[in-house]
Amino acid sequence: MYDWAKELNCAVTVCDTNGDILYMNDKSRATFAGHGDLIGKNLKECHQSRSWEMIRKMLREGCSNSYTIHKNGVRKLIYQTPWYENGVIAGLVELSMVIPEELPHYER
Repeated sequence: MYDWAKELNCAVTVCDTNGDILYMNDKSRATFAGHGDLIGKNLKECHQSRSWEMIRKMLREGCSNSYTIHKNGVRKLIYQTPWYENGVIAGLVELSMVIPEELPHYER
């Protein structure tokens, strides 16, 4: 399959139902370069217990999680959601994208 996310201008990280990292696009790899190659590593190793519980909840219940962060002078939107295979939760996808300080909002 074509790797459409490889050069996408946001970080894409994918894990399986155990929390083992399966895929990181170029932006994700650059973001976490200081931690070495994370493919095959488990998310539990790099998350606090509150975050790990949210990961487990998303995997168990199929819910999504979104929030913003401000780190190193950059504001980001984090969106985490399950991915499915044949209708069954197969893991999680996290999208992390830089957003402006003031983000327009439109009612439609």
